[in-house]
Amino acid sequence: MASKTSVPETARREAEGLRRELNRHNRLYYVLAEPEISDAEYDRLYRRLQELEARYPALIAPDSPTQRVGGEPVDGFAPVRHAEPMLSLDNTYSIEDLSEWDERVRKALPGEPVAYTVELKIDGVAVALAYRNRRFTLGSTRGDGVIGDDITRNVRTLRSLPLTLEPQAPAQDVSVRGEVFLPKKAFQELNREKEEAGEKVFANPRNAAAGSLKLLDPVQTAQRPLALFVYAVDEKTGARLKTQSGVLDSLAAWGLPVNPHRARCQDLEAVKRFLQTWESRRHQLPFEIDGLVVKVDDLDQQKRLGATSKSPRWSIAYKYAAEQAKTRLLTIKIQVGRTGVLTPVAELEPVFLAGTTVSRASLHNEEDVTRKDIREGDLVVIEKAGEIIPQVVGPVTEARTGQERKFQMPSACPACGSETVKLEDEVAWRCLNPACPAQLKGTIRHFAQRGAMDIEGLGEALVDQLVEKQLVRDYGDLYCLTADQLVPLERMAEKSAENLVAALQASKQRPLGRLIYALGIPLVGEHAGEVLAAYYPGLSALADAQPEVLQEIHEIGPKVAASIHAFFSRPETRAVVAKLEKAGVNLRQLPEEKAVQGEFSGKIFVFTGELETLTRSQAEARVKSKGGRPAGSVSKNTDYVVAGPGAGSKLDKAKKLGIPVLSEKEFLKLVGEKKTASRPSR
Repeated sequence: MASKTSVPETARREAEGLRRELNRHNRLYYVLAEPEISDAEYDRLYRRLQELEARYPALIAPDSPTQRVGGEPVDGFAPVRHAEPMLSLDNTYSIEDLSEWDERVRKALPGEPVAYTVELKIDGVAVALAYRNRRFTLGSTRGDGVIGDDITRNVRTLRSLPLTLEPQAPAQDVSVRGEVFLPKKAFQELNREKEEAGEKVFANPRNAAAGSLKLLDPVQTAQRPLALFVYAVDEKTGARLKTQSGVLDSLAAWGLPVNPHRARCQDLEAVKRFLQTWESRRHQLPFEIDGLVVKVDDLDQQKRLGATSKSPRWSIAYKYAAEQAKTRLLTIKIQVGRTGVLTPVAELEPVFLAGTTVSRASLHNEEDVTRKDIREGDLVVIEKAGEIIPQVVGPVTEARTGQERKFQMPSACPACGSETVKLEDEVAWRCLNPACPAQLKGTIRHFAQRGAMDIEGLGEALVDQLVEKQLVRDYGDLYCLTADQLVPLERMAEKSAENLVAALQASKQRPLGRLIYALGIPLVGEHAGEVLAAYYPGLSALADAQPEVLQEIHEIGPKVAASIHAFFSRPETRAVVAKLEKAGVNLRQLPEEKAVQGEFSGKIFVFTGELETLTRSQAEARVKSKGGRPAGSVSKNTDYVVAGPGAGSKLDKAKKLGIPVLSEKEFLKLVGEKKTASRPSR
């Protein structure tokens, strides 16, 4: 080993700089979920540090990124020590490197046939999940590979996670590994909501998933449709299963979600064919992948191949290169959303990228433009963030001519001329004029969309004309439109006008839940609209509800409750609701939306701690079936708290307020059931 003094000073300084930079990016990526560089750029820096440390071993330091697996645990969650280290995978971007890895595997297993299992590499967050007696007991993040964060409460909100495994699963303790991710559609919707709220958007689906699992309030996590795929078991359980392909089949049989897109390949040529197939097909998936994972299929061979301190020798990640293109940024325009947020949008010379022609890309906010130093007229590099949303990576500074123009957010709204403001707790600039035509257009488009009032024929071009010609000043005016007013508009024949008037008439009878969503209340999506409609007989009752009462509703958290109250406190909201009522729009709960009436009607139940014979959803279903309301928090309006082992602050608050506390046995007696020996599987 080279001595410390034999290391050139230039190499020492470079290594120190690389360590600082990589550690910073590790924290941004794993802890803060706010990456600044692409995976490919990170890997380039990492490989350079590896080269220096290989050439000069004296440079290897305990805090070097090459000596660790991932990020440190996030403050706010209890630490969890993994029974087995959660190692990361070595990455490769080339078939040549993959072939070299295959040669190393076969050299270490001389004369033995070697088959591989190939799985899609989900771009999500690695988690460990523990089951005891087939019941889910613990969820944790990878953390630094040895110690992660206890995210049990948040993981429990995942709809795809079975809280009880199927009977054919092992009865002893079982640990599985998997990946939590956010589907593409959900990612786009989440970022759209964050932009409209003036909040910083997520860089990609992986960071959206990481941010969701970091939320301290599980109710907020539950509102994000996170998904899960599992792919591994602990060593003790795996010893009975023989192969990785057998592990995946067993996991699926136990009721765990397993990615169906996988293959067992007899040799490297079959692996290559699978890689090539998915290089183009990956864009068709509803979730994001950034490559594939190749594993030696035989678990005994895996054990004999072993691992380094960082990565297993029997597996490697083949990562697809990020698809990028260069084009000219012609100008930066401002788009005004329905909540008044001003978003800079790059207008580009059209360029083909990842299957589509791209001519526009969101720049998110002023900070994004400033940090990347993006200027009008720049030659820029663009890529699809998470293979979904076109984004400007940055300028090609060496191509600048001096004619490029720096960008500044406008002091006046480009749609209405009103002064723009940047609120203290937001990154976005806003137009606060409620009569702004751009906001009005967005509001009406939202009101008419399929998941809301579903007004067929009310497309974007027609909405623009209605607003610009001042035929509508809010969505209440839609119901005053006549065919005679519509016929003179562009592309509106008499038949089209009559059809739109008929569609408006039909939309008056939409369910209350759809109307609540259509109103455009910030943070209230389709599902929240349905939840609210089940608890309020009409819109007037919801409009008068106080935040602390709204929070009693299961799945309605403090932020959503505050947003609903603020929305209905505005005079313009009351005015437009009056227009809807006068026009004959249904403002009342339909029979199919009503909560069941029964002996618990008007009663609020809160569950805390672990239940022994029921899942939380089963217990809440029993409350709903008798007309009661399950809630997520304890207040003076709570009627009963059902407490099991591990109950914490909710139980303390119930005792302080004098609220009756029931054991699970007492709860079952109350609903007319006897406690069974064990919890049934889902």
